[in-house]
Amino acid sequence: QVQLVESGGGLVQAGDSLRLSCAASERTFMRYDMGWFRQAPGKDREFVAVLTWASGRTYYADSVRGRFTISRDNAKNMMYLQMNSLKSEETAVYYCAARSPGGGSLDSPGTYDYWGQGTQVTVSS
Repeated sequence: QVQLVESGGGLVQAGDSLRLSCAASERTFMRYDMGWFRQAPGKDREFVAVLTWASGRTYYADSVRGRFTISRDNAKNMMYLQMNSLKSEETAVYYCAARSPGGGSLDSPGTYDYWGQGTQVTVSS
């Protein structure tokens, strides 16, 4: 079972940048699709970005494309989310997640098998 631990959240101002990290407990994580999701108070968990294992392709939510970058370092069992030009409406708990490839829609939280505990990102306007 893969354990995921996020870090890097914090309080920033609108327009600032932040990099989130996700540490995986085992090297087999490199065989999983790895994604980032976020959940604001009172809202559903929403897709942010994913990096697929098979092709190494990245997919982003329309709202973050061009500002956020997802990456992974398999040698370190790490995944990252670089977030630039942050907006106040992006205040949320950010989660990293992992799933076996081919498990359905990449942007659906229900298709992911493993989740971290989340890290709070607060963007002040």
